[in-house]
Amino acid sequence: MELSSEDALRLNVLLTHELQAVRIDENSLTLHALTGRSEARIALHPTGRKEQYLRLVREMLSGHALGSPGGYPLFIQRWTRMGQNLGDNIDKLLLLGDEEAVVSVAYSPKLTDELARRAWWCVQSGDNARRMLERAAVSQGTMGPLLAEYLVENLPFETSPHAVIDTVRIVLQPGLLDPRTVQRLWSRAKGDNTYYVGFLEAVPDALPGENDAREMPQHGSSVLEPLLAADNPYARQLARVLAPSGKRFLAACEDVMRRPADQDVARALFRAIGAYFGVLRQDANRELELEEALAVAAQRLAAPDDEMGALLAAAPQYRAALHALLVLAETGEFSVAPILVRTTAVGSLMRRKLGPVTDALLAQLAVLRTTS
Repeated sequence: MELSSEDALRLNVLLTHELQAVRIDENSLTLHALTGRSEARIALHPTGRKEQYLRLVREMLSGHALGSPGGYPLFIQRWTRMGQNLGDNIDKLLLLGDEEAVVSVAYSPKLTDELARRAWWCVQSGDNARRMLERAAVSQGTMGPLLAEYLVENLPFETSPHAVIDTVRIVLQPGLLDPRTVQRLWSRAKGDNTYYVGFLEAVPDALPGENDAREMPQHGSSVLEPLLAADNPYARQLARVLAPSGKRFLAACEDVMRRPADQDVARALFRAIGAYFGVLRQDANRELELEEALAVAAQRLAAPDDEMGALLAAAPQYRAALHALLVLAETGEFSVAPILVRTTAVGSLMRRKLGPVTDALLAQLAVLRTTS
């Protein structure tokens, strides 16, 4: 099979231009090309089977862009989806009319704001948008708000809790969304608490809320103030959870812990908890299972170090809250991993299996939520 004379002529003329990207609509058999000035369109006229004809077209594009008709090597698909495309000429991959080649560019650590614009013109998908927004050059560039807007508008149609968490976490990067949109996302969590997890991971100390100025504690009269001035880590973490955003963090954690949708949500929640409370962890590189976490917390409280002793001496009324902080500090994803690796359960069955851990931690969260 050969290209029709009409298509061959038009493609050859097109390739004389300075192309930036190419995409092929296989349904309408139309090739679209992005040039420095405008967009071009060529209707294709197959001389045989559509699949074979499109392969010939892509071979011609590949020969022009890469010097070889082989096209994009599909055998390295997994490699490129891991962000390992470090080539210096990734822009050439956008000229192949191949969606997997566009994915390779979207996942590349060498992605620029301009290449993101071209890749987005080629293929618009949630996965590509999320991966591109993970690059500072894109999230801080002109494409950042555009990609974030796309993700927010399509978020209600995401069926995977993992994708919801990933999307919320990514779009909450500074400068991508206006406050009203952030508040709208936060409000959605009332109907789907999976949204909360993205917030807990991305902005644990800046969770949306109303009347923050009115709710802010008056630290000038607080018993913690001298300890905060001395940079006492226990006082600092206690003040953090007692602040309005800290109270919202605790409430969101409790909501998700009672009803995690699946294992991805549970793991992400405990990662967020470990990151938030782990600043007080005895061994910063080691998360503990529940029984050991309770034992370590009790041991540390019974034999406090100097800074913990200073807090207990100045504010003994916070002893129960400090114990709760120490228990939560020792937990994280590893605290539930041994349970989750032995089951594929989701929903209520998974929640029952996690019950011994979540019930104990819910009790610690309740102590902090009732502390004033």
